[in-house]
Amino acid sequence: MSFCAIRAIYEQEMKRFFRTTIQSLIAPVISTSLYFVVFGSAIGSRMEHINGVSYAAFIVPGLTMLSILSQSVSNASFGIYMPRFVGTIYEILSAPISSIEIVIGYVGAAATKSIIIGAVILITARCFVAFSVDHPLLMVVFLVLTSVTFSLFGFIIGVWADGFDKLQIIPLMVITPLTFLGGSFYSINMLPPFWQKVTLLNPVVYLVSGFRWSFHSTSDIRVEISLGMTFLFMIACLGCISIIFKTGYRLKN
Repeated sequence: MSFCAIRAIYEQEMKRFFRTTIQSLIAPVISTSLYFVVFGSAIGSRMEHINGVSYAAFIVPGLTMLSILSQSVSNASFGIYMPRFVGTIYEILSAPISSIEIVIGYVGAAATKSIIIGAVILITARCFVAFSVDHPLLMVVFLVLTSVTFSLFGFIIGVWADGFDKLQIIPLMVITPLTFLGGSFYSINMLPPFWQKVTLLNPVVYLVSGFRWSFHSTSDIRVEISLGMTFLFMIACLGCISIIFKTGYRLKN
């Protein structure tokens, strides 16, 4: 494995991230801070505790996960789409670089960006909401695992998209609605029994629930199941990427 190749791709993507700090880092932090102000301070002060946790603290993991998911998909999809758009992808494919090294470079950079954004959001949230992290190690595991998994998913979208408009379809029409309906702002136990079962079909529920457990030791779904479902989704994404490079889907034609 060529670590020089991985480093070159990784550093190139990270430089682009720091060149656009306002758009890449400050914008998502500001938008998430507005959620904390509106839902945490204004609305949360008038709501009852959920599972023994104040509403403001309850939504911290959900809002953080909302940003991580959207940023992971957006960063990874844009990172691989631009080389395809300008044609430099052919130089990468013709270089002595394996598909594994290409994926590690692009996905690693996208995941790193999401982890940085997630950490900054949590620090910012502490300025608005009083909360604690009961299981910090598990919180880091979920943060890294989710960032990597959805960066892989974003990589797939970046290969699939044949226009800038398609880069936004999945994040806006699929990821964001699933996150809002995945228990980011409420406990799924508050839903009627039928809708609780329907909600379990939403993969984001397991991510939010597991991440919330690492904060408050309470969740709608057992943390072992949440970890298992996250790994399952990651394996599915790796399988799709493997097929993409084997067939050359939208990379070699």
